Amino acid sequence: MKDLIGFNYIGDASHDFGELHINWKWLVALGAVFVLLGTVGLGITYFITVASVFFLGFLLLIGGGAQVVHLFRSKGWKSTLLHLLIALLYIFAGICVVTNPVAASITLTLVFAWILIVIGIFRIFIAFQARQYMNWHWLLLGGFVSVLFGLVIINDWPASGLFVIGLIIAIEMIIHGIGLIFFGYGLKHHSS
Repeated sequence: MKDLIGFNYIGDASHDFGELHINWKWLVALGAVFVLLGTVGLGITYFITVASVFFLGFLLLIGGGAQVVHLFRSKGWKSTLLHLLIALLYIFAGICVVTNPVAASITLTLVFAWILIVIGIFRIFIAFQARQYMNWHWLLLGGFVSVLFGLVIINDWPASGLFVIGLIIAIEMIIHGIGLIFFGYGLKHHSS
């Protein structure tokens, strides 16, 4: 049986997943590892936040450096000056982030909070445009939750900047792990 997009509801597990339906326990174990890591991450959200922002700084430095190298490889290009300015901005941002990852995480958290609020407002408008359809209220709820999360982050800002990024990473790992566990058990029952 196929849904509207063409995915099988009940397919041939060996065709769709190779031997994964036989080795479903490994998928469940992987899910358990993600749940464990995410749970540990909940206790060290500050460290995860600073470490991930610090890593972002290095990525910016590498990107800026690669762009500078590219400049020397593309002589005669009309946009060389703009390309150089972009590279220098990447490098400058990378230096700022690497030298002060705490300030960078606080700033990124504030930007993220405002993005959540704007996305939430857009979702609320979309929900009202779709109110003639069944379950449109879920879109509305999603919009209000996004706005609420943004406001909660801003209300606790700048302190929220020290843990929000790490908290999101930890929660994502837990949710991913739970999904893998349920999927793995679903494959177990499918192979029976």
